Amino acid sequence: MTAYENVVAAEQNAPGEAILTVRGLNKFFPAPYSPLDRLRGVPRRVVRALNDVNLDVRRGETLGLVGESGCGKSTLARCLVRLYDADGGNITFEGRDVLRLRGAELRAYNRRVQMIFQDPFSSLNPRMTVGQTLREALSVHRMRPPGEIPGRVRELLELVGLPPEAEGRLPHEFSGGQRQRIGIARALAVEPQCLVADELVSALDVSVQAQVVNLLLELQERLGLTVLFVAHDLRLVRHLSHRVAVMYLGSVVEVAGTDDVFGRPGHPYTQALLAAAPRLDPAHRTDAPAVEGEIPSPLNVPSGCPFRTRCPHAFGRCVVEKPALLETDPGQYVACHLYDPRPGQVAG
Repeated sequence: MTAYENVVAAEQNAPGEAILTVRGLNKFFPAPYSPLDRLRGVPRRVVRALNDVNLDVRRGETLGLVGESGCGKSTLARCLVRLYDADGGNITFEGRDVLRLRGAELRAYNRRVQMIFQDPFSSLNPRMTVGQTLREALSVHRMRPPGEIPGRVRELLELVGLPPEAEGRLPHEFSGGQRQRIGIARALAVEPQCLVADELVSALDVSVQAQVVNLLLELQERLGLTVLFVAHDLRLVRHLSHRVAVMYLGSVVEVAGTDDVFGRPGHPYTQALLAAAPRLDPAHRTDAPAVEGEIPSPLNVPSGCPFRTRCPHAFGRCVVEKPALLETDPGQYVACHLYDPRPGQVAG
């Protein structure tokens, strides 16, 4: 076990404690605004990518983040690592306000919370060898004395299952799965506590997906990592995650343990999402749509509950009041007016 592994193992003294907390997070993007719109005096519209997101990521867990394409999963991931600046709300990491960090404090946070991107090829410098990429991360963040960097590069390659000769090769010489391993090695080079994996395996063949997912599970157990696993593949999320958060149109609508989400989903959208998932059992085949209607545009988010325009249970209160994310059962948080409000902590 390396010194990094010893330090990380020692830090696991408060399992279940929230390490990363999100409260009321908002992120808006300006919509295209033409000169004709300006002449007509049309108000400039915004894409509401995140709408009052509340979420906790607990130390040592894998939290799966799921939802339809365009629901805000990747935007949330990028806000967490400060690739995007939020337009409102709070992000705290171990009690510190992430949105206020600047300079050396922000660099220290970026070292502790690392992101792994969906497309490893576009996130790697095509002109740098794997060894150069890893040495750059180690030297810029001063992770090792210069004399120890070559040995640490070999350790990182071994950690992700790549041969020593990979050090001298360029990214285009590797397969997609191998490039994703390089991306993981680069993230681990700065010895993070938390990994944000944005659609880690969605661009890979199914046969390769299992290898990368198993590697992530092995690394989490070995290093005691906290992982936010962003994905649309419910099968992978169920296999990997301790808890699952479900997003719809920029909001988190349900958070619960994996068994609870897949066994007794509370929110109507979660129920519809699971009903739409493909099954191998011919007895469960159906031609009926899991949920009616199209997802609304983030340029025009419905008032009240964002899911009300597609929900078969919607009633008057859903039109005027957005439901809070409250505890409906022990450890299960649902944002839905179908449940009687109970006292409890938001986001769990």
